[in-house]
Amino acid sequence: MSRIANQPIQLPSSVEVKESGQQLSVKGPKGTLEHCIHGLVEMRHEDNELLFKARDESHAANALAGTTRALIQHMVAGVTDGFE
Repeated sequence: MSRIANQPIQLPSSVEVKESGQQLSVKGPKGTLEHCIHGLVEMRHEDNELLFKARDESHAANALAGTTRALIQHMVAGVTDGFE
């Protein structure tokens, strides 16, 4: 499994996450960003954390899980701090 995908994303209190099927929306004080999560990646929203996991043991699923986790982390940073 991807080492990056194993790390949970901590959500600040100012960030709101909405899931609609595979569509994810992250809303914060600096705006709203959306991302469609690939079918090989499973995401769970528990308390103030987002957890990612590959749905199977294939190399592609592991890579997509890590990439998706990194993209969502940057989305959270973008809606809270903005980009420089």
